[in-house]
Amino acid sequence: MNLSIELATNALLLCVDPSYDSLKAKTFSRLSLYYMITGKYDESFNLAQKSLSIYEKLKDERGIAETKFNVASIYYKTNDVQTSVVLLIDSLVVFKKHNDYQNISKCEKALGSIYEFTGNEQKAITANKNAIVAAKKANDLNLESNALNNLSSIYLKNNNIDLAKEFIENSISLKSKTNDLRGLAFSIYGRGKIFLEQRNYIEAEKCFLKAIEIHLEMNEKFGLAMAYNKLAKLYLEDNKNDLAKKYSSTGLDLCNYFNISIVKVKILYLIYSIYKKEKNLTKSLEFLEIYIEEKDKVFNAQNFKVIENYDLLIKMQSMQKDAEFQKERNLLIRKNNKSEQLSKVRQEFLSTMSHEIRTPLNAITTIASMLTDEKNRNDTSLIDTLTFSSNHLMQIVNDILDYTKIDLGKITLDFQPTEIKEFLNNFYNTYDIQAREKSIEFKLITDSNLAKTYFLDTSKLTQVLGNLVNNAVKFTDKGTITLELAVTSKTPENDKILFKVSDTGIGIEKENLKLVFDSFSQLKSGITRKKDGAGLGLSIVKKIIELYKSDIHIESIVGKGTTFSFELTLKKSELEQDDEIKTSEVTIDGLTVLLAEDNQINAMIAMKLLSKWNIKTDHAKNGLDATEKSKEKKYDLILMDIHMPVLDGFEAAKNIRTLQNLNTNTPIYGLTADIAAKDNADYNIYFDDFLLKPIEIEKLKRVLINK
Repeated sequence: MNLSIELATNALLLCVDPSYDSLKAKTFSRLSLYYMITGKYDESFNLAQKSLSIYEKLKDERGIAETKFNVASIYYKTNDVQTSVVLLIDSLVVFKKHNDYQNISKCEKALGSIYEFTGNEQKAITANKNAIVAAKKANDLNLESNALNNLSSIYLKNNNIDLAKEFIENSISLKSKTNDLRGLAFSIYGRGKIFLEQRNYIEAEKCFLKAIEIHLEMNEKFGLAMAYNKLAKLYLEDNKNDLAKKYSSTGLDLCNYFNISIVKVKILYLIYSIYKKEKNLTKSLEFLEIYIEEKDKVFNAQNFKVIENYDLLIKMQSMQKDAEFQKERNLLIRKNNKSEQLSKVRQEFLSTMSHEIRTPLNAITTIASMLTDEKNRNDTSLIDTLTFSSNHLMQIVNDILDYTKIDLGKITLDFQPTEIKEFLNNFYNTYDIQAREKSIEFKLITDSNLAKTYFLDTSKLTQVLGNLVNNAVKFTDKGTITLELAVTSKTPENDKILFKVSDTGIGIEKENLKLVFDSFSQLKSGITRKKDGAGLGLSIVKKIIELYKSDIHIESIVGKGTTFSFELTLKKSELEQDDEIKTSEVTIDGLTVLLAEDNQINAMIAMKLLSKWNIKTDHAKNGLDATEKSKEKKYDLILMDIHMPVLDGFEAAKNIRTLQNLNTNTPIYGLTADIAAKDNADYNIYFDDFLLKPIEIEKLKRVLINK
């Protein structure tokens, strides 16, 4: 491996001329892979970023996909499974578009590993079988062997030893033919696991020691840690506690140094078991506590937090089917519409993920908002924490979804008249909680020359400022975070406003400043920093600010802090004081609303919210039910969910607009968690507009007032 790194580094020195950029990007990608194998994840990540930057400049989508696959492998090994899954899906779609069976096999095998690790063994089996099919089409015996090794492990866990043994022997046979020494070590390790399960300790020991020997020779850190763990487990079962301690300690040191948390958790539990067997209660309790703490970190890092990763993994099989469907469509219209069909698959992914993730979040955020109006003094702290946590989770979800939407060119700004100081105060109150938890002072400084109201996209501006302030809090341990607004120029119609978010945190090294806005990059590019987030926030911040036809700037001094700044030209709202008073006096009591919503929890929450405004609501459980109810009664407004059984919201809205009923002219608003719904050109003509879940209460109220 060291020779491979040396040769690749020498190759880079020869790629000076811009005409060699493609080769240069491929070399960076290869180096990233080699450094990942040797456990140098930070270096690997930085090299992948360089490769990705060049491929994006060249608009080489296969090169981008290959580099994203490398980054996905890094995230998986350092326990950010959520981001790994997103990258693997993105890569898989591209590889299937190009019939790149070799890389399809790699992606399927990687997804199989994630399924196995998260306990979904049936999907793991399916993914690995898909990997074998693709490997055979590519005539790649190594990839076929890798997937067979994975299948052996799964069947061994299910106590199907005969089948596990058959798969692992086939895997070893293929590795022997290809002379893939590093891969052979993993297969021999797999054979050792079977011997260990059969309590054939002599043969198992031979296998694990042989695997360790090869991994040391190849400088393969991840496989080495796995082998140390199993060898220590073998010695524990064989009552050789001293040897068990020796190899578990060696494995733990390796995991700590290279941040191999997946194996570290297993080794910590093994050490606890060793001391428990020796009846050393003090030591066993010490390592049990460390094991529990590390396990909690791992599961948090894998984004088993509330909703995100659960929904992503549950929907994986659906996404793979969508990718297969895309491939079939491309075969039919390959000459004219390849890029359009790829966009279609990614649009469907965006739509599905948006709906499935944001729907349950609707319950959390809306309940939190409603509780805020009714909280008593004793509940204030709990409700404020719930509100902040749900908003923070929504920001992470929006980052992931908006990244895909930006890629598709589907993101736009939705301007509404907004009182700027009220908006800023609400934003401040939300993030002041997070700052106070770290004993950091959060300051809001506003210019007295600000107009009262501007046309703002409050959702997008909140996303921009939220990401900047969240990063500031994340990387500041003491001192101050400041959000400052200053009017830099004025005209009768517009104000140019400078936004600045500054902190007194750790700062960013000069060489990393140009990387912070890259997709999937985190501040300081630190994989081992254990900071949360998918590394998408600042990339999205940059894209949103570009929609305003502006740029974001960064200044930073290591050890002193960082300042992000950008200027927006905002149109002043023509909303006058008298108009505001009139609007505030408009009553919505007694309005009748038809709510089409199949999710019972979300229906209950929406109806409770509407009842607070004395609005009478009829509930339709699906699109067909909504169509029938529209024939029976005239409504003031229809709120239509999109993804519903029997008949979806699109077809229901079309029926109400085109079939004979009492509501052909009634305003219909899509109330949906699908952020791509309004991009459906075939059906959006039947809607007056779309409202997103989680429900933005003030927007909904404004719709009711202006209906």
